[in-house]
Amino acid sequence: MIRVLVVDDEALIRMGFQRILAAADGIEVVGAVSGAQALRTVREQRPDVVLLDIRMPDVDGLTVLGDIRRLPDPPVVAMLTTFDMDEYVETALRSGAAGFLLKDTDPEALPLAVQSLARGGTVLSPKVTRTVVDGYLSAGPQERPPKALERLTGREREVLVLIAEGLSNADIATRMHLSTGTVKDHVSAILTKLEVSGRVQAALFAQRAGLLTEETG
Repeated sequence: MIRVLVVDDEALIRMGFQRILAAADGIEVVGAVSGAQALRTVREQRPDVVLLDIRMPDVDGLTVLGDIRRLPDPPVVAMLTTFDMDEYVETALRSGAAGFLLKDTDPEALPLAVQSLARGGTVLSPKVTRTVVDGYLSAGPQERPPKALERLTGREREVLVLIAEGLSNADIATRMHLSTGTVKDHVSAILTKLEVSGRVQAALFAQRAGLLTEETG
């Protein structure tokens, strides 16, 4: 059972997300709260996935994200927004968010997104994906790739490519004939060596370094 916490300043949004997710098999909504209650509820309920509004009047969503990420064994956090061009997308991803969902996401797609996040995958709403990738790629050549990539073992480099292809830990384990635990260890090592805080950053790092081109070319 995937334990989910919904954090949003609008009661209507909280209620809608809660009803959609509660109706899905294998998902339990352990709370639907405002930003001010988020950190306490995470500590008390220990959710697997948190859907967190990025813009809230009572407390900044990015601040809540940072607080959650500093907890021991923090849950996976995906940000919620009403804007496909949200100026805080990059900041949230750099702060360790595992995904970015629009609040008008198709109700049928929402449980699938939560399941992907719980499996160690990353989620970006289609409208957000192109903006995020373009933003990172247009930043120009990255100075770190050559030295940072040299730190990776051959197996870690293979895992990085699969992360960039959007595969979850379970999918990577199946593809590479490894245990999920071993894949988690590889992912942790990759994030540390690349000095990034999340899978989305690692995936974009791989794209900017040309690893996907190498694999397909």
